Amino acid sequence: MTDTYIQITQGKFQLLRFPIEKHERLRAWDAADEYLLNDVAAKIDAIENPRVLIINDSFGALAVALHAVKPCCISDSFISQLATSENLALNQLESETVQLFNSLDLPSGPFDFILIKAPKTLAFLEDILTRLQGALSPDTQVIIAGMVKNMPASVWQTLERLVGKTVPSKAVKKARLIYATPDAQRIVPTNAYPVCYQLENTEYRICNHANVFSHQRLDIGTRFFLDNLPEDNKYQQVVDLGCGNGLVGLIFAAKNPKAHIQFIDESFMAVASAQQNFEHAFDDRSASFITRDALTNFEPDSVDLVLCNPPFHQQNTIGNHIAVRMFKQAKSVLRTGGELWVIGNRHLGYQASLQKYFSKVELLASNAKFIIVKAF
Repeated sequence: MTDTYIQITQGKFQLLRFPIEKHERLRAWDAADEYLLNDVAAKIDAIENPRVLIINDSFGALAVALHAVKPCCISDSFISQLATSENLALNQLESETVQLFNSLDLPSGPFDFILIKAPKTLAFLEDILTRLQGALSPDTQVIIAGMVKNMPASVWQTLERLVGKTVPSKAVKKARLIYATPDAQRIVPTNAYPVCYQLENTEYRICNHANVFSHQRLDIGTRFFLDNLPEDNKYQQVVDLGCGNGLVGLIFAAKNPKAHIQFIDESFMAVASAQQNFEHAFDDRSASFITRDALTNFEPDSVDLVLCNPPFHQQNTIGNHIAVRMFKQAKSVLRTGGELWVIGNRHLGYQASLQKYFSKVELLASNAKFIIVKAF
């Protein structure tokens, strides 16, 4: 049975991973969370009324453990914020003890401590640190934590460039901390994000925030999906599920002028990118842009078509559980005769998963690396 209780210097707390899965085998925290919390306990206690900023907390482990100092928490993940709120409630802690900020709406500084869980995307770290320069004072203690395998040299190099001198800790349980001291003489470059490029063979200029998948160019999977999108007036209500920068929904909208597109992603930066790209492409056309946990609480029997390029990882954990959950939810929101179109790497075997929820599953297109499947 998966352990749901974390024991650290701040106390013992129950933590669950989200979305909730039956027979969950993974904990809602890792050794890097434990290392960081034990390391900062005495340091935080030594300062009267410390201001603490937490960045990229996975499922609320850091926020829950440090609730007593009322930390500010920045995340690009709707699910992470949901997990933080739910885990606070699970431990009978008031939601007001933690202030939640999305990745595009940052709190004002300065802070005594900036505690960072190493993100999967280095660009996200670079973007956040560039925009948080006002939160740094000469005495701010900046600490980034992560499992050693997720802490390449580029992480501490980014810290040195945007904060100051770094000192690594020793590794404990395959986790490591990197301490950074703000350098008053540091020269911070202009923020490189969002990144914009001209979409090949179109007039569309695509702009992507830092944490968007393949933010610098069109990835080959999306290109294949775009080449095979349908053109049919029967698709009136359409969802671009896990929309990323919204390219799939945008090109579908261009092919189907009467369709209403709903762009859904759990990343705040993804949804913001999708909205910017759609509104730049269409001056007088409406669409919906929603940051949420996939299709949770979505109106049933309301959609003609779901387009989906599902993620095969959650943070640094690889698996198909998010994709399978999307498939199951899509079945419930589709009208009679509605369709789910999915693109994925051939080796992921999505057909077998889809057949559990749909009576028919057809291969629409394939190449050496990808398949596009229709389920209905």
